[in-house]
Amino acid sequence: MVALAANLVIAVAKAIGGVIAGSPALLSEAAHSVADSLNEVFLLAALRRSRRPADRQHPFGYGKERFFWSLLAAVGIFVMGGCFSFYQGVEALRSGAEEELTGYVVGLVVLGVALLAEGGSLLRALHQVRQQGGGLSDPALRTVVAEDGTAVLGVTLAMIGMALHMITGQVVWEASASLAIGLLLVFVAFKLGSDAREQLIGEAADPESTNRIRALLDAQPEIDSVEALFTMKTGLNSALVAASVDLMPGMDSERVEEVAVRIKRSISNTVPEAHRIFLDVTDRHAREAARSPAATGERGGA
Repeated sequence: MVALAANLVIAVAKAIGGVIAGSPALLSEAAHSVADSLNEVFLLAALRRSRRPADRQHPFGYGKERFFWSLLAAVGIFVMGGCFSFYQGVEALRSGAEEELTGYVVGLVVLGVALLAEGGSLLRALHQVRQQGGGLSDPALRTVVAEDGTAVLGVTLAMIGMALHMITGQVVWEASASLAIGLLLVFVAFKLGSDAREQLIGEAADPESTNRIRALLDAQPEIDSVEALFTMKTGLNSALVAASVDLMPGMDSERVEEVAVRIKRSISNTVPEAHRIFLDVTDRHAREAARSPAATGERGGA
């Protein structure tokens, strides 16, 4: 909410200042702030929609909504911010940009105010990161931190480009600043989009949680071996766990059920984000026999 309020005010100020000053760098920053404002709306939608409980159509819940809307935010940064900044830089190099002293002053004042606002929003986001334990597992918070950090750097580049343009009279400085802002936004969009993609297609739980689950399974006296262990994030604080285990011989069905319930409860207590746990009890010897030449019909088998 803090980032959205800051970006809306700054976008209007940058757009007005950019038109008055005729500054390509300032207009690039205006596009950047518009993209950030739209992205905050996406992220607010992600926060609301991801909290919906599981239902018949989505039995594993709606946790991945955060990843989807974070991907849209990355696309917004790329299209509205990066591409427009590149356009402004190339257009300034091609046709030049004439600015009066008043335009320079207006532009620098607007950028100075924007730097303070973006810096305040970044500090607020970093404070929230520390409150959550210093991690950036939340894609919404990660996107806000990336946007605010990029905004602070982008405003700094725009101020440097405008100042050098004012001192030297060469528009190439301001155009270069606009191109640098575009390159920065494209890089950030690619990084955020890559993270969202990994989570959308089924990213595994973090290695520490996976290792704790495997160690717990290996420590169970009733389990002879852990044949396979699969995990997948289904939301910010939820994961699916599926394990194929081979039990010790001689256990009846009632005992197997008791062991399975106890193991699932132990996993839930050890890894709280494991909301869905599935145990597949296998018979290794039977499985090996099923793959033997006699069973498959190879080498004269029936």
